[in-house]
Amino acid sequence: MTRPDIREPGDIDAAWLNSVLAAGGVDAGVRSFTAKAVGTGQIGDSVRFTLDYARRGEGAPDSLVGKFPSAGAESRATGVALGNYLREVRFYQHLAPKALVHTPRCWFTDVDEATHNFVLMMEDLAPAGQGDQLRGVTLEQARLVTVQAGLLHASHWGDDGLDDLPWVSGSKAGPSSPVGDDAVAMLWAGFKDRYAGRLKPEWTEVGDWVSTRYSWLGQRHDGPRCLTHNDFRPDNMMFGTPEGGYPVTVLDWQSFAYGAGPTDLAYFLAGALPGEVRRAHEDELLKLYHDTLTAHGVSGYAMADLRRHYGQGAYLLFLTAFFAAMVVTRTARGDDMFIQMLGSAADHMIEHGAMRD
Repeated sequence: MTRPDIREPGDIDAAWLNSVLAAGGVDAGVRSFTAKAVGTGQIGDSVRFTLDYARRGEGAPDSLVGKFPSAGAESRATGVALGNYLREVRFYQHLAPKALVHTPRCWFTDVDEATHNFVLMMEDLAPAGQGDQLRGVTLEQARLVTVQAGLLHASHWGDDGLDDLPWVSGSKAGPSSPVGDDAVAMLWAGFKDRYAGRLKPEWTEVGDWVSTRYSWLGQRHDGPRCLTHNDFRPDNMMFGTPEGGYPVTVLDWQSFAYGAGPTDLAYFLAGALPGEVRRAHEDELLKLYHDTLTAHGVSGYAMADLRRHYGQGAYLLFLTAFFAAMVVTRTARGDDMFIQMLGSAADHMIEHGAMRD
């Protein structure tokens, strides 16, 4: 069977799907299929392919989900410029098998390094349902995600081998950020102007502080580094439903880095739980995270250091909110989501005294 090539969704046919199944070790004959867009991704587009077989081999799935570059020109250009498409493919090719965190099975993935065109064919996680940043998560879901964060971070805790990989953000071998301090300040000024009527004064104060310290914030962490997700929020997760599915699966590995693990945790808890719920259960969740690290081989990381690093971490949620709002294709849901992310991050930062130079 011929190895699959890289295609746009509209160019996919039954023969190509057969080659994807063969790449995953299944000998089958797809007769026809239907394709339907799924998900709410800002940088990439996802499509569910429901398969009808003339010959169904052992292990053949009912459907697959494919991820492709965004059809929106602005979002696509951002994905290319930031290396997001290349990075996600490399994660599934090289890091996912040892990352401990639960990710979807990858049937086939490839990327053209010259153009950054890519395809990622994954298992369909239905009947699990996609998380929703605007709806948030339950406390039990937050516990599940906290454990997944601990597993991910423990998997490559203090692993300086990541520094040798040029497609890992924050690595020594990686390229310097294509975004500088001046560009971040300009994006924040544009965000303030666009959303002026929706910003609380204290959020604006946080933004004025963050936007003038972009490079410093990225270097502020003084603890061990590990493999991090860097966009660790409900929209990038699938949760089990009463109908079934895995309890939680983490998706969208376009931004992963060699960075500060507690930043992922702050990113998630600040944005996904109502403030009063987070405050009531924060100690419990931090202990759960710390216990997970310890159970998977991490030692010498004091709870006091975890609390300090966690308290500093929501800056990345704030940065992501205004940065992404200004560089991806604009939608009504995106507007609401970015405001929610930014406001909850600002509240977390103020509460934890994060704005200390």
